[in-house]
Amino acid sequence: MKPLKKIISRYMNLVTLTMISFLTVVIVCVQNADTHRQAYNDAITTLQQIEQVLEQNNAEIAEISEEYRNTCLHNAEAIAYLIQDKPSVPDSVDEFRRIAGFMEVDEIHIFDETGRIFAGTHPDYYGYTFDSGEQMRFFQPMLTDKSLKLVQDIMPNVAEAKLMQYSALWSADGNFIVQVGMSPVNVMKATQKNELSYIFSLFRVNTEAGYYAIDQTSGEIVGSTELDDVHKNIEDIGISLNDIDVQSRGFHAKVNGQDSFCVFRLVDSNYIGRILTNRTLYEWILMNTVVLLFCLVIIAVVLMRAVTAYMNRYVVDDIYRINKKLHAIAAGNLDEVIDIQSSTEFAELSSDINRMKKSLLDNSRKMSYVLSKTNMYIGVYEYDEHVLQVRFTEYVPQILGLSPEETGQLFCDYRMFRKFLSELRNHPFADEDNVFRLDERYIRMEEISENRNVFGVLIDVTEDTLKRLHIEQERDYDHLTGLYNRRGLESFLDACFHKPAEFCESALIMIDADNLKVVNDTYGHEGGDAYLRQLAILLGEFAPGHSVAARLGGDEFVLFLYKYQDRAALADAVMALGELQNNSSARLNDDLEIPLGFSFGCCLTEGCADYQALLREADEKMYENKKFRKSGR
Repeated sequence: MKPLKKIISRYMNLVTLTMISFLTVVIVCVQNADTHRQAYNDAITTLQQIEQVLEQNNAEIAEISEEYRNTCLHNAEAIAYLIQDKPSVPDSVDEFRRIAGFMEVDEIHIFDETGRIFAGTHPDYYGYTFDSGEQMRFFQPMLTDKSLKLVQDIMPNVAEAKLMQYSALWSADGNFIVQVGMSPVNVMKATQKNELSYIFSLFRVNTEAGYYAIDQTSGEIVGSTELDDVHKNIEDIGISLNDIDVQSRGFHAKVNGQDSFCVFRLVDSNYIGRILTNRTLYEWILMNTVVLLFCLVIIAVVLMRAVTAYMNRYVVDDIYRINKKLHAIAAGNLDEVIDIQSSTEFAELSSDINRMKKSLLDNSRKMSYVLSKTNMYIGVYEYDEHVLQVRFTEYVPQILGLSPEETGQLFCDYRMFRKFLSELRNHPFADEDNVFRLDERYIRMEEISENRNVFGVLIDVTEDTLKRLHIEQERDYDHLTGLYNRRGLESFLDACFHKPAEFCESALIMIDADNLKVVNDTYGHEGGDAYLRQLAILLGEFAPGHSVAARLGGDEFVLFLYKYQDRAALADAVMALGELQNNSSARLNDDLEIPLGFSFGCCLTEGCADYQALLREADEKMYENKKFRKSGR
C-alpha cells in the first residue's frame, strides 16, 4: 500500500498545490487593489466626519460666545439697576462681592464720570482709569457717549493671569459706569474641544493610522495625533505640499521614516489628511488573503480526502483493513490482532505486525518502569479510549494528593481520571501557562494527544511558584497598607491604558490624607501608620470590582475607578467618595477613634492614553480641594 498511497498522495498534492499557487497570485492582486480602495474610502469617510465635527464645533463656539456676551451685558445692566436702587452699596466691598456671587460674575468695578474706579469687588483696583492699560482703553469712548454699551472680546487679565470678558454701561441716571468681568469657562471649554489634535484623537481607532492638519499656504502642521509633529513643517516629516493632491485616490510617501499611504482633503485653509503605514495596509492584505486561502485549503483537503478514500476502498481494500488495524495499535490498543489470510503475502505481513506489536508492548513496560525509578519528582500517565485503565508512575498519586482508596477509584477508568483533570484545569494560575492550583499546591500539566491516545506529565512546581509570588508581592505592593505601590500601580495602568475600551467609563483620583503630621506628633508613628492603614482599608473596600487603590508613598494615595457602564454611575461613585471625606473615622487602638479625613482630586480618563498626565492633573485638583477644605468654605 505504501508505494500506491504515495503515488495517489503525490498526484493529489501536486494538483492541489498548483491550484492553490495560481489562486494565491490572483487573490493577492485582487486583495491589494481592494485594500487600497477600502483604505481610501475609510480615510475619506473619516475626514468627512472630522470636517462635520469642525463645522458643528465652530457653530457651537459662535453660539456660546454670543450667548456669553449677552449674559455679560445683561449682568452689567442688572447690577447697575441694583446699585442705583441701593445707594449704600458702593460703600461696602462685601456687599459688592455678595452681589457678584449672586449674579455669578467674577468682578464688579464702578467708575465715576472721569473713568476712575472708586468702588467694586477688588479694592486693589481703586484709582485705575481707562488710561491705565490697553485692556482699559477699550472702554474710553464711553466717557463721551453715555449711550454706549460695550462688550470686550475675551482677552487675558494681565494682573491676575487669567482670561476674562468685560462689559460696561452707564447707570440709568448717568452718574456712574458699571463694569462686569466674567471668566468665559464654557467658551474656553468649547474652544479646547475644537482643537484639531483633540478631534483627531477621537477618530484614532488604529494606532498605526495618524491624522494631520497642514496649513495650505505655509505647510505648517497645525494639528496631529502625533503631538511631537505639531508646528513642524510638513517637509520635516517627509511630505511636500506638491505631493498633496486632493483629487487623487491617495499616494505613497515615507512619513517619519515609515512607508505610508496618505489621503488628504481640503477643509477651509487646511489640508486634513489620514496617514496609514504600509505595514498595517499589507497586514490587512495578508489577513484577508490568509482567510481566503484557508477556506481554499479546506476545500482542497476535503476533495483530496474524498478521492483518496474512494480509491482506497475500491482499489486496495485489504491494505485499507491492515492500515486500520495499524492505526488502532498506534493509538494504544495493543490487544488488537491482525489476521488477514487472503494471500500468503498478507498472512506474512500480519505475522510481522503482530511480532512488532509485542515488541512495542515490552518496550512500553520497560519505559514505565524506568520513569517510576527516576529521582525526579515527576509523574507520568497514559490512557486511551480502547483501554479503560490509566497507566501511571508512582509519583502521580503523590503529586495529586490522592489517598490509596482515591487512587484505586480514579485510575480504574480513564473517564473518571479525565474528569478529575478537567476540574483541575478550572483553576489555572493566571501568570503562567499550563500551571494549575490544587488546594495549596501548584501543578504543571503537559499533555500530548495523538488520535485517541493521551500521554501526560505532572510536575509539582509549588516551591518555585510561591517564590515567584513572594517576589512579586515584595516588588509591587506597599508593605504598610497591602495596596499597590507606585510600581504595581504603573504596571496595572500600563496594561489598562493599552486597552482603553475594556475599562469603559473611568476616572483617576489623587488622594492625600489630612492631618497625618498632627496624628504622628500626637499619637506617634504607630498611630500614624494605623491612620494610613485605616484609609487604605476604606479605599480598598470603596467600590469592589470597580476600583484599584494604591499608595504612592507618605500620605499620597491613588484610586482608579473603572468598568462603569455610563458617566452617571461613575459620577455617583465620585460623589459617594466625597461624602466619605468628613464622615469617616480611624480606630488607632481599641480605645481611641479619631476622624479620618482626606482631600482628593478627580480626573476623568475620557479616552486619554497618558495616565501620567491625568495623575498630574488630578494632583493639582487634589491640592485645590485641600486648600478649599482648609479655608473652611
